[in-house]
Amino acid sequence: MIPVRKRALPAALLLCAFLLFRPAAADAIESWTAGGKSLSHKYAEIEDRLLKNQFDLPLYIESSDKDKSLRVDVYGIFDYPFDEVQAALLTPAGWCDIALLHINIKACTFAKLDGNWLLTFYNGRKHYQAPEETSPLRFTYRPGATGPGYFTIVLSADEGPLRTKDHRMALEAMPLGEGKTFVHLSYAYRYGFWGQVAMKSYFSTIGRDKVGFSVTGADREGNPVYAAGVKGAIERNAVRYYYAILSYLDTLKAPEDQQFEKRIERWYDLTDRHKRQLHELERSDYLLNKRQEYKNQLILQRGAPLLHQ
Repeated sequence: MIPVRKRALPAALLLCAFLLFRPAAADAIESWTAGGKSLSHKYAEIEDRLLKNQFDLPLYIESSDKDKSLRVDVYGIFDYPFDEVQAALLTPAGWCDIALLHINIKACTFAKLDGNWLLTFYNGRKHYQAPEETSPLRFTYRPGATGPGYFTIVLSADEGPLRTKDHRMALEAMPLGEGKTFVHLSYAYRYGFWGQVAMKSYFSTIGRDKVGFSVTGADREGNPVYAAGVKGAIERNAVRYYYAILSYLDTLKAPEDQQFEKRIERWYDLTDRHKRQLHELERSDYLLNKRQEYKNQLILQRGAPLLHQ
């Protein structure tokens, strides 16, 4: 509710206020308007590919590896109204619940420091690990442009595992008809010489058989050949996060004390449909690990320096 002013401001002060705040407001409007138009154009461009693909879901993926910079873009349609998606995803705590579903995230904490929301993803191996055995990936969480029919969220981190740099995860969304929402999830990072050496070592040994989702050609039998190496890795990573977001939305209407169990079951079911790319653990092992990791996350979060403005 807007408080009733007992005394009107002088006209000069009103003019100063208008001139002071107008550019920021105009920039915000321009930002979400441009973003919404761009996303709308992308939807028109890929609509057919969203409906006919290998995922058996309205999902489309693009990726690039250029000048030691990796990027993947995942586009999809959620069967939820735009307002519900926006309300659910514009919360740092929600992103921790989402991140934990990823097989390599062993815990997540959120804290507000100096006016900024910080999310720490405790990144580890596929098997159970205690948080202190992992590599923390510290993101700054920023809600971006918002407006009627469009919003965006950006998570950025200066450094990541295997000496990677400039990690950036972003999500933007716009409403579609019939209570649906079109979303775009992107993930990008850079790697230098030593990062390249570390990743080359990984993909020549443990990760040599791992592939992504984009098709780069065909073998002698005409079967698709999928992206491998770092490009395949970032595709797998992004799809895991996309399915984590979808699992989070799919379980929000369940009783609160049942949401976590339903969430980890839903994530496993979604990812296990892509055994060639995403299968890492048996269902019972994944669920058991996540239950313990969730307990660890609750303990960590209780000790996080949650400071308010």
